[in-house]
Amino acid sequence: MNFNYNFSNDNLDKDFQRIIEKFLSGLDISIQEGVVLFKARGKEQKILFNLANSLREKINGNKVSFVINRNINFTNVCHMGCSFCGFAKKIQDKNSEWLSFEEIVLRSKQAWNRGATEVCIQGGLHPKLPSNYYLELIKSIKKELPDIHIHAFSPFEIWYGAAKSKKSYYDFISELKEHGLGSMPGTAAEILDNKVRSVLTKNKLSAKEWIKIITTAHKVGLPSTATIMYGHVDKPIDWANHLDIIRNIQRKTNGFTEFVPLSFIYENSPLYLENKKLVRKGPTLDEVYNMHAVSRIMLSGYIENIQVSWTKLGPQVAQNTLDLGVNDFGGTLMNESISRAAGSKYGQEITSLEMVKIIRASGKIPIQRNTLYKTIKTYEDNDPNYIEPLVPRGSLDPIKFLNQKPNSSKLSSTH
Repeated sequence: MNFNYNFSNDNLDKDFQRIIEKFLSGLDISIQEGVVLFKARGKEQKILFNLANSLREKINGNKVSFVINRNINFTNVCHMGCSFCGFAKKIQDKNSEWLSFEEIVLRSKQAWNRGATEVCIQGGLHPKLPSNYYLELIKSIKKELPDIHIHAFSPFEIWYGAAKSKKSYYDFISELKEHGLGSMPGTAAEILDNKVRSVLTKNKLSAKEWIKIITTAHKVGLPSTATIMYGHVDKPIDWANHLDIIRNIQRKTNGFTEFVPLSFIYENSPLYLENKKLVRKGPTLDEVYNMHAVSRIMLSGYIENIQVSWTKLGPQVAQNTLDLGVNDFGGTLMNESISRAAGSKYGQEITSLEMVKIIRASGKIPIQRNTLYKTIKTYEDNDPNYIEPLVPRGSLDPIKFLNQKPNSSKLSSTH
């Protein structure tokens, strides 16, 4: 790792210095030490960033990857009432929807024809969902597109489907995998602490059940992502504890493909609108940057891929994280509903050509990958073909910042 620092030259916080030296000696960062790293500012923060960037370079080289995929949210009807969610609708709402299998297959075919290797499928917990719905959805897609990777169903959906079908988690996930489910999104994690989760929603999956479902999926042989949603009623101790839980799971199962920090979008969230004195307006920029850097450090040796969510942060801030330990820019998406419903203003798609431009502008080599991080194509000195965005953007251009000089938000901090 290309990280050499003479600590004697700076008057650094002694705890911070001790933690970094401990890590460089080959030991894991503890929960309490993680809290110290999350609070780093000034000179300490610069060292934190440099260390995370050095780890990224050691593990991933100078390559930053992305996947061509399409999000398909098959229903926005959900009866669980998560307080942070601006996406869920009631059955009777005029803008509620539930896509037919035919429509889902059609959207999957459109994605495949646009170069997608993956469809990412999630939806609300519709109270009228048949017990065999998730299985039949998988079968419908695989019948028409046997080679597409299906990345689908959060642990919350697995909990719901298993309960509906009266099957164990193991049997339910095994059946989905047998018929074509390729991997699972590790969403619905939020913060893996029940006190925090009780504020986000009283009825949602417990931290214990989330862990049980994820570890069962890994036992079955189904890989998953891991996530955290931060910047609402949580604190650095919750973030560090969450990372420690993810690390412990990975130590036992090695089933996580990536870790994805998801910043809380507050604008249309009932959690914020109904509790403005208690709930923050998402994380500060310092916290965003530190989250990605600390994730790289705490998960070092366990999870190789740290992904940034451009839909949450916007492509410009997301690009900045590529110097803070992040090696993956996520998916092209084509459609995006959940973040937009919460108030995100960064559009629904970044095309593969735009992905390449963003990554290359950061001084990195763009790599198109598949869901499981196998390289499909390297764009060191060539570009993907131009393709029109699937959804017209109007005045919204997610990469217009590339033409702005100087880059005013480059690693700036805000409170």
